[in-house]
Amino acid sequence: MTRVGVIIYTISALLLLVAAFMLAGVVVALWYREWDALTAFAFAELAVVAAGALGFFSFRRWRREALLIRDGFLVVALSWAVVSAFGALPFVFSGALPSYTDAFFETISGFTTTGASVLSDIEALPRSVLFWRSLSHWLGGMGIVVLTVAVLPRLGIGGLKLMRSEAPGPTLDKLTPRIGESAKLLWFIYVALTVAEVVLLLFAGMDLYDALTHTFGTMATGGFSPRNGGVGAFDSAFVDIVITVFMLAAGVNFSLYFQALRGHVGKLTTNIELRVYLAIFVIATAFITLTLGERYDTIGEQIRYASFQTASILTTTGYATADYDLWPELAKAVLLLLMFVGGCAGSTAGGVKVIRLVTLLKQGLNELRYLVHPQGIFLVKIGERPIKKDIIYTVAVFFFLYIGLVLLTALVVASGGTDLFSALATGLATVGNIGPGFGAIGPALDYGHFPVYVKWWLSAAMLIGRLEVYSVLLLFTGVFWRR
Repeated sequence: MTRVGVIIYTISALLLLVAAFMLAGVVVALWYREWDALTAFAFAELAVVAAGALGFFSFRRWRREALLIRDGFLVVALSWAVVSAFGALPFVFSGALPSYTDAFFETISGFTTTGASVLSDIEALPRSVLFWRSLSHWLGGMGIVVLTVAVLPRLGIGGLKLMRSEAPGPTLDKLTPRIGESAKLLWFIYVALTVAEVVLLLFAGMDLYDALTHTFGTMATGGFSPRNGGVGAFDSAFVDIVITVFMLAAGVNFSLYFQALRGHVGKLTTNIELRVYLAIFVIATAFITLTLGERYDTIGEQIRYASFQTASILTTTGYATADYDLWPELAKAVLLLLMFVGGCAGSTAGGVKVIRLVTLLKQGLNELRYLVHPQGIFLVKIGERPIKKDIIYTVAVFFFLYIGLVLLTALVVASGGTDLFSALATGLATVGNIGPGFGAIGPALDYGHFPVYVKWWLSAAMLIGRLEVYSVLLLFTGVFWRR
């Protein structure tokens, strides 16, 4: 059975870490002299610190206990919900989003790196609140739970269980023998890429505030922007190029960066998932570029807008430099297909993940071979490594559950009066952690018009999608709770 004490202790430690990062909102409010927002952050800080400290010190006797498998799944699922519940307080206390439903939706969209927003006039909010909104992306990008493992190595083997529940993709590669060290290395790479993008955006003409907030949205593949026009508000080809490159970089398996730093650069060129990922990007960009001939004057502009939007949807970032809902139908069809893909396993991107689609495709081809050679033995190989049958079954079931959740979400959205196509796009955009989609949730629109019950369902869909379905749905099965 699960141990309540170790679960509360771990989540409380996480809340204290979130409180530390929330201080950034205090600093920004002081810098821009947003006194009302400063008061809101002060009250939010008190609430988060009080709740975190109460649980942390009341259950500190559990600090040396390792997490069991069931504990790990519960911590992962509950931590995102609890952090979002408390992370919504600055929105509520500042009056930026007086409805707690909207505040929770906006916050869980941030932490799950979805980028779905209920805001119609983003720039009307205090800059400090918008900074916290973007910072929630950055924290969720690599995973708040992984951050906890990096800072609290006392979790030991329990940390590995947390990362297995949290990590995107069918497998988790340990970078070092100690999982705490692995988490720290992942965060080092994440921070290094963040700093590099901030510097380049500063060079492109952004101020520090815009450079930081847009980098948070890029590296987390989230898509929140403090501008009403998003990245398109800057109307800069150089800004578009920088963000396109870093969106693609954030969609790559971070363990490959680690291997490259250790001198194994060849693994970047031989990794089949990375090759397919880049091939999808190039082919989709080419198709969309060909359709934009009548919309933009030069081939350079066509490639610029096509490559940015392709990278944004493929990596589930959700940034937009144009209202692609007004593009030709073929371009929209390509983008819709990309919503089914996602980035690489082990990246900050959401979606199904390229490696799963490659695995399913290879297994599908094997099934065709079995029809011709029933007694044959055909292995699914990723590179030179054969994939075990149980992993293939897990991938197949994941895909079934993923599509089922998308369709169920579309049904719930449609029940609120939304047209069928927009409802389907909403299911894909929330479960896949993409954010904007088509129709009623196009890049020029928001989620504020949905009924309250739909917003709560979509909040759950974003969480389940971010935790890759299994980690949350497992909690609703009888086998999880039986001894």
